Amino acid sequence: MPAASQASPSRLAIPVIYGAGLCQGLAFVLIPALGNVLKSAPYSLSNGAYGTLFLPETLGAIGSAVVAGRVAERFGLAGLFRLGLLANLGALALLMGSALKAGSTLSYLLLLAETACLGMGFGLTLAAVNDAATLLFADRASAAVTVLNALIGGGTAISPLLLDVLAARGYWWAWPLLVFLGFALAAAASATIAGVSARGAKAPPRATRVPARLWWFAAAVAVYAICEGTFGSWASIFVHTDRGGSQAAGAWALSAFWGAMTLARVAFGLSTTWLAPRRVYALSPLAIAAAFVIVSFVHGVGALIALFAAAGVACSYFFPFSMSFAIEENSAERARASGLLVAALMLGEGIGSYALGPLQGPHRLTLSLIYRGSALWGVALFVIALALMRTSTSSARFAA
Repeated sequence: MPAASQASPSRLAIPVIYGAGLCQGLAFVLIPALGNVLKSAPYSLSNGAYGTLFLPETLGAIGSAVVAGRVAERFGLAGLFRLGLLANLGALALLMGSALKAGSTLSYLLLLAETACLGMGFGLTLAAVNDAATLLFADRASAAVTVLNALIGGGTAISPLLLDVLAARGYWWAWPLLVFLGFALAAAASATIAGVSARGAKAPPRATRVPARLWWFAAAVAVYAICEGTFGSWASIFVHTDRGGSQAAGAWALSAFWGAMTLARVAFGLSTTWLAPRRVYALSPLAIAAAFVIVSFVHGVGALIALFAAAGVACSYFFPFSMSFAIEENSAERARASGLLVAALMLGEGIGSYALGPLQGPHRLTLSLIYRGSALWGVALFVIALALMRTSTSSARFAA
């Protein structure tokens, strides 16, 4: 009888955890997907104002990712989960509220508050659902996390398309409302994961210093995330504004990038038995650099959508395997390693998303030139990745 009662909450926790992950993916890409709406009347945001929206999101995500471990220690896994969901609910409420005052200073302030709350929700919720997935499926942790992140990535892929359908009819705010309801359902059922954290082993004492190699992994992830942010946050605007495609074409380019990344991550995750992970890891930045250069020269909308999908494949490998390698080398402090890399991811995302706005202002740089120059990030990432893999403390297991 006790065993049966323990199994029931766990079974109920599965759709709650994975459903929240899906909603997080749907919400995370809302501002990039709304790029053309926010730059048009009645919002009429400049490139600089649009890019600035990503700053509060970055700061919120970094801060929440850093403190997520301590929040879980104090309030438990369920408490961490609830706080993340509440932040997401606040973000979506602010986004919908901005539609009522579109074009005003208040509306822009609401958008800034929205991205800050979304960043905090992302950091807290992502930490909670990844931890919960590994605890629920301890014997298949890698597969559990892969499926979870595939759902998150799938959400980022389909959200722009569904939002574009509603935006074309003048009801874009209806999509954030539906995502809001999804988060609300997860929050209402959050008690189902209260017992999940009991499955985890007691964490070892926290070390006082972060290992130097872990800082290098964080630096690599930050550089990678600049590339991801440059592609993901500006894809729809690049296709629509710089290349003259329709808003729907811009949405398809953004969805192609995230969708291809999601599918490629699952494929790469299942291919480690015959693929040389460390060799591919070191070489994948060169594919990112090549994608930047090729995209910057192409003008056809159909070709651009295909190229953004190829860019998604190029970007798919680096982050999850950075996380895997870093956690393997710091198995005694998995939570700190994971939190540091998530913070680095959001730092790079913020730079890649925000910096492109000001660069297009007084410096008069086009997105084509920025994309072309961004290939240098891929080259720098190649150098860091190659050094990390050559000095790996566990290269025997993953050697080519």
